[in-house]
Amino acid sequence: MNMNLPHGDFVVFVDESGDHSMTSIDAEYPLFVLSLCVFAKAHYAQAVTPAVRLLKFETFGHDMVILHEHDIRKRSGPFAPLGKEAREAFMERLTGVMAAAEFSLIAVVINKDAHARRYAQPAHPYHLAMAFALERLYRFMEMHGQADRLIHVVCEARGKKEDQELELEFRRICDGNNAMRLRLPFEILIADKKSNSEGLQLADLTSRPIGLSILRPEQQNRAMAVLEGKFYRNGAGRKEGYGLKCFP
Repeated sequence: MNMNLPHGDFVVFVDESGDHSMTSIDAEYPLFVLSLCVFAKAHYAQAVTPAVRLLKFETFGHDMVILHEHDIRKRSGPFAPLGKEAREAFMERLTGVMAAAEFSLIAVVINKDAHARRYAQPAHPYHLAMAFALERLYRFMEMHGQADRLIHVVCEARGKKEDQELELEFRRICDGNNAMRLRLPFEILIADKKSNSEGLQLADLTSRPIGLSILRPEQQNRAMAVLEGKFYRNGAGRKEGYGLKCFP
């Protein structure tokens, strides 16, 4: 626990795309993507959450709908009744909300095929991706003068066993089991999808487009056109190795 530290100015929401299995790898999508969306708390509270809720009220009449990338893409659940025009209007508005939301992206893309070929005992993709991501998140916080502040990292619940394993691995990374051998000022929060967190929903909309941009760079990708400018970059404007880590 880092509870003796003052609270930081940022909050982080995490989502993933692809599964972490190294035994059954989907040939169509052999990636595991972990996406971190880093928001300044003031902007998140004052601009982002009202914009997402307003979009829901205008589209569905209420704000209980969970924006889930899979459901939107497959036109299932609450998105099934939307006709062509209503769907296009919703997608345009959602793209606008994403574009207007000010956040920084840190994404880790693990090619599980290459990972399995390179290592006799490949590391757990989720845990490996989290280590890479938290190392970059720490550098981001250093850049913004927040390295000595407590930053909450919100992850979506996946199941009791997986959540316990992730929490343990997260704490190990923060206790110094990282490339920098530093204690990291991060605290994990595991939230149920039903919590209707706007931050988790926006994070959910980022991970698959990022994966597809690596897997099929020639394919049209409306979301990536918005996300490209949000990646954390170094002073020279480079995202590779900073806001985007591809492994191996």
